[in-house]
Amino acid sequence: MPGAARVSTWDGRSQGPWAAELGGAHGVINLAGASIGAGRWTASRKRVLEQSRLEATGALVSAIGVLDGPDRPRVLANASGIDYYGDRGDEIITEESGPGDSYLAHLCVAWEAAARKAEPLGVRVVFARTSLVIGRDADALQRLALPFKLFAGGPLGSGQQWFPWVHLDDAIGLYRLAIENDALTGPLNLVAPDIRRETDVARAVGQVLGRPSWAPAPAFALRLVLGEMADLVLHGRHAEPRKALAAGYQFEYPRLEDALRQALVE
Repeated sequence: MPGAARVSTWDGRSQGPWAAELGGAHGVINLAGASIGAGRWTASRKRVLEQSRLEATGALVSAIGVLDGPDRPRVLANASGIDYYGDRGDEIITEESGPGDSYLAHLCVAWEAAARKAEPLGVRVVFARTSLVIGRDADALQRLALPFKLFAGGPLGSGQQWFPWVHLDDAIGLYRLAIENDALTGPLNLVAPDIRRETDVARAVGQVLGRPSWAPAPAFALRLVLGEMADLVLHGRHAEPRKALAAGYQFEYPRLEDALRQALVE
């Protein structure tokens, strides 16, 4: 039927028949990459995280380069992470802020560099620096909420780290903004405007679920269990969606409690 989606298989690394689907496309959204939170960051797991992002993005850019100029997509909206900024304390973070010095920060820098190679091909490139996604089927949110459901939830680490988040509906809306707004280029923070400290996030999760939020998880215990992966919850960034707001984007879920309620209760 006209306008129906077509599915094309891909190994995430090499060229193939899928590349023909790029010809004449308005834009490309690249979300390819192994899950950051699926296991401890051993040396072998880090290779998977890196290769799954860099090889997939490189293959996409190469496929775009093979096309004649008029047939190339006009825009590449490439996934990245809010972890690009590293652990920044109370500093206000905008799209103009520089990169951090953590493992994930270096990974995001390399990922964005791979996508930026599409720019000489005449393609507008947007880096969607995504924060924790709140949605019914979001694995990270379900892992965050599980201790509360078991009456053992509370702040993570000191609880003073800033905790950027975005509802799934707004993450989708911001990708649409990246594709449709020709003035957008470079980094785009996928964060809601209601940024809280982690202790406030824990309190909000508890209130929404009707559970206590008094049982803290000390940083040393998280490091012991998760290793370097504990950076995901212990690092903080007071990131703002300045580009999205300047472009006139209206968030469907600007408040944390409303987003949590929709994802965990309704």
